[in-house]
Amino acid sequence: MLSSAAVFSYGAAALAFALLCALQLSVWRRRAHAPVLAAAALLTAAWAALNAWETAHGGSPTQWNDALDIGRNAGWSVFLLTLLGTFQRGAGWQLLRENRLLRLVAGFYALLLAAEALANWAPQLVASLGGLLPLAMLRAGAAVLGMILVEQLYRNKSPQERWALKYACIGIGGMYAYDFYLYSDSMLFRQVNADIWGARGFVQALTVPLIALAVARSKSWTAELSVSRRVLFHSAALAGSAAYLLVMSSAGYYLRFFGGSWGSVMQVAFLFGASVLLAGVLFSGTFRAWLKVFISKHFYSYNYDYREEWLRFTRMLSADGPNLGERTIQAVAGLVESPGGALWLRRDSGLCEPVAQWHMPLVNDTEPADSAFCQFLESKQWVVDLDEYARSPALYDDIAIPAWVRGFPRGWLVVPLILQGRLSGFMLLQLPRSAIQLNWEVIDLLKIAGSQAASYLAQQDAATALMLARQFESFNRMSTFVVHDLKNLVAQLSLLIPNAHKHRNNPEFQQDMLDTVTHSVQKMKLMLQKLSRNDAPARPAPLLIDQLLKQAVSLKAAFEPRPQLLVEEAGLKVLADWERLERVLGHLIQNAIEATPLDGTVTIRLRRGAAGVLVEISDSGQGMSEEFIRDRLYKPFESTKPAGMGIGAFESREYIHELGGELEVSSRPQQGTTFRVALPLYNQDAMSVERAA
Repeated sequence: MLSSAAVFSYGAAALAFALLCALQLSVWRRRAHAPVLAAAALLTAAWAALNAWETAHGGSPTQWNDALDIGRNAGWSVFLLTLLGTFQRGAGWQLLRENRLLRLVAGFYALLLAAEALANWAPQLVASLGGLLPLAMLRAGAAVLGMILVEQLYRNKSPQERWALKYACIGIGGMYAYDFYLYSDSMLFRQVNADIWGARGFVQALTVPLIALAVARSKSWTAELSVSRRVLFHSAALAGSAAYLLVMSSAGYYLRFFGGSWGSVMQVAFLFGASVLLAGVLFSGTFRAWLKVFISKHFYSYNYDYREEWLRFTRMLSADGPNLGERTIQAVAGLVESPGGALWLRRDSGLCEPVAQWHMPLVNDTEPADSAFCQFLESKQWVVDLDEYARSPALYDDIAIPAWVRGFPRGWLVVPLILQGRLSGFMLLQLPRSAIQLNWEVIDLLKIAGSQAASYLAQQDAATALMLARQFESFNRMSTFVVHDLKNLVAQLSLLIPNAHKHRNNPEFQQDMLDTVTHSVQKMKLMLQKLSRNDAPARPAPLLIDQLLKQAVSLKAAFEPRPQLLVEEAGLKVLADWERLERVLGHLIQNAIEATPLDGTVTIRLRRGAAGVLVEISDSGQGMSEEFIRDRLYKPFESTKPAGMGIGAFESREYIHELGGELEVSSRPQQGTTFRVALPLYNQDAMSVERAA
């Protein structure tokens, strides 16, 4: 039953790949890389047909089957290499000498072919070396190599090219992944699983529609490839891990085979230790640094992928949050695989002071900005190699480097931070995890990175200074309003003095004067408390506007002319801060009193307006011109009074607008002035509905 299923399985694969080959040679013959793909499909069809025939006749796989299997794998590898653009860079032995990847693939398949030939011609020798295991390891290695080629092809293509290639990558990668599963299982159990082997043909056949769909999109295929360092790093790590695991599996097999009664225990312990060792190596910063340096040195003409490095550098510096100094050290140190460093910045005191450190002890040493060392860094803008300086000080003009810099633990490089031709600080980096050759490319990159880091640090200092200036501006503005209110209180108390002589025997006046003085003292204390604490403004609350006006008018009762309050409708509420609104309305009343002669009138009227609450403050004083109202009335620090500050009208209008109201004024010279304050009426039911919504 199983043999008949295997016949159908491999027969289906043979028919599917034969059809794919026919389409490539006929309908799709003008598509990109048609001959290579047709050859790979033909080899796969021949291999599947031979498997079906041998299974149907009850025979075991022959050397021709093994040869076709190797040829099939090699054909798909050549197809992937063609898409990678390998064969566009030369031909023949010259290409083989110059292309490391091609040499790796060709050498591996030559080794696999030699091993299969040895297994067929000298089976006793192969049996003495472990039988199936070495061949299974090589077959699994071929599958790993194929998956690496698929990964490199997909990761290095643009999104448009990935759209055209993704199904081919899935199909070919699926073939290699299933082969890896088959041979891994055979290594584990030391025999080929008949079920897995029988289903192999169906798996191969299922990949044909995916490859055919990719061929239909093959107009977007290109053979140009630029392998990034990141891809090569991951590919090298993957290939190295696979090779290591194969070697360790082989060693574990031999321990079990020759270990006698302790063989199984030794195998499990050995494989566990090997896995822990691999994990430790892969997570080792020193190993990763060494691998990056090795790849840059042996696979690329330049040491850096500048796009990746600059994106990483700017992303780290522009990240949100504090500790910009530490992130700056980390970003610059990452360019040369340094594990730590410290940062000094130039301050107004004339010293370069330590401001941050990363993966190293706290430092307290400072350096004068006018020292010979700092002047050398500023004039030359050189990166100082402390080891090179120790060997040949003449290379650095025999400059005297401070002893604390030379004695720095594992100190390596001094990187100047230059901004607009001026030294803004410097950075001291520790020795790298892996040896790095300091050539012109590395030094130039460090100098540019230092300048970029200096600009970010200067921007942070500027932002800090701006924030501090805004705090002072806010404090000064608040101080201005406080001084203005104090000036008004002083003016009120000054008006009490002449009236006190005139009405000193009047009990009502004495009571009004006492209330005014008490209220003035309370307000001054409150203003001083706010000035010292810099508290946030109080939250608005519903208040009765008629009660507030009564208090404001009662505080002016000791002045002449005495203001009169007319309340047409009591109980009207507004949403405001009692103290601030009382100060605003009190200021308007005070101005009306000061602008009106003793025989004049000052009237405050409260009524319901069309848009809410309306407060009118009218006087029969000297009035104002339209030009003054338009150009100067609400302009800060403009005043017609000898001791005025020009801030009261501005503050009044700003707070009324903040409450959602309006402040209007009508006036004529020598006829008086009327200020109209319109405020929204507080509606408790509407506010409750709004909060619920």
